[in-house]
Amino acid sequence: MKIIAKNKRARYDYEVKDILVAGIVLSGAEVKSVKAGHASLKGSFVTIRESEAYLTNAHINPYKFASNQASYDPTQSRKLLLHRKQIDTLLAQIKSEGMTAVPLAIGLERGLVKIEIGVGRGKKRHDKREVIKKRDMIRDANLEIKSGKRAK
Repeated sequence: MKIIAKNKRARYDYEVKDILVAGIVLSGAEVKSVKAGHASLKGSFVTIRESEAYLTNAHINPYKFASNQASYDPTQSRKLLLHRKQIDTLLAQIKSEGMTAVPLAIGLERGLVKIEIGVGRGKKRHDKREVIKKRDMIRDANLEIKSGKRAK
């Protein structure tokens, strides 16, 4: 899948256990806007209403060549296309295990707009600090290795 937009904050705030790939219902102008790279998943989340999954609060800019821009809402809820079994397992994980479904990325797969949904648990503040500390240690170790090779 060719990634168009990522939700960088999702992997930082959530410990992702499972990933689903879903289709998304968009209008023609929205598809053109997404393919042009005018989509943002910042602050968006997945909700389940009436046994259907919806992407809420994702921002897709209006396509500038579309004619019906006056009545367009860029942050409207958009239906996600999942199989019934996928929706049932997603709902069971959210209700019983206390997990959350967050969009990770939006991209193109064989010309179709797809969205990656991560199912995971929210991280605590000390978990986030541990991740930052590990990342800094790895970066420092890699810099020492590189500088040691050049010194020889």
